[in-house]
Amino acid sequence: MSDSEDKRRSTSGYEPASSPYDQPTERLGHDTSSLPRTDDDLDGSSRPGADGARATERIPTYPGPSSNDTATRAYPVSDATPSPYGSAASTSSTSSMSSSSLSSETAATPEPVAPATPVEVKERRGTLDLGLLILRVSVGAIVLVHGLQKLVGWFDGPGLSGFQDIVSGAGYQQAQLLSILGAIGETAGGALLILGLATPLAGAAVLAVMINAWLVRQVAEPGLQFFAPTGVEYETLLALAAAAIVLTGPGRIAIDGGRGWARRPFVGSFVALLIGVGGAVALWVLLNGADPFA
Repeated sequence: MSDSEDKRRSTSGYEPASSPYDQPTERLGHDTSSLPRTDDDLDGSSRPGADGARATERIPTYPGPSSNDTATRAYPVSDATPSPYGSAASTSSTSSMSSSSLSSETAATPEPVAPATPVEVKERRGTLDLGLLILRVSVGAIVLVHGLQKLVGWFDGPGLSGFQDIVSGAGYQQAQLLSILGAIGETAGGALLILGLATPLAGAAVLAVMINAWLVRQVAEPGLQFFAPTGVEYETLLALAAAAIVLTGPGRIAIDGGRGWARRPFVGSFVALLIGVGGAVALWVLLNGADPFA
């Protein structure tokens, strides 16, 4: 109570009404004798318990992993004694990590991979290109000289009119047209072989001319005469050489040397070869028709 209330009580006999809040711990409806009232009561000695021991110190203890180990621990968790929740926790952790990694891998968008730049490996051809150059120039020069003999009369040739008489005497129809086409084809084919330009077509043209020359000589000398001067030895050699050039290509020492079909010919060479052979046979059958082996 305050001092003013004490004076008023002593002088006038005034007694204030009691309040349940004056001493709230004593106004409770149950036994409060066990509640601590002083600092000394806070040590727990006044509370009921065995031997006056405090309840907070009554922590159950468990034996250690060994009987010789006298130390006790309240919570015996060690590496040797796994927790009953260890496997579940590790499994949950592993599954969560797996699911998270899987979801991250699924959600991640793969980056586009740039195509690798092809590395050009230089071919080792040795003396192959030099050999093809010699073969191509040799065949082309021989054919070119013979074409000029027929076309313009150079090198003591018959000229275009004399060549027309030869074609007509060999039994061909349309001798004038064939003489012009034959002279131009032979001259142009030889020049293109020397340059190494449009080599498959040039070789096919030379092959067609040589096949017809072979057939004309064979008709003139029946019985399959082979050796010169009356046989077909010369025409056979030039025809086979032209076919070889068509199949092998001109090599790198040529105008066509940078093309793939010039270094490694395949399908195109077979097509050109078939054109040369088929054109020569069709020309003979349609415009001559004689049996060369009779």
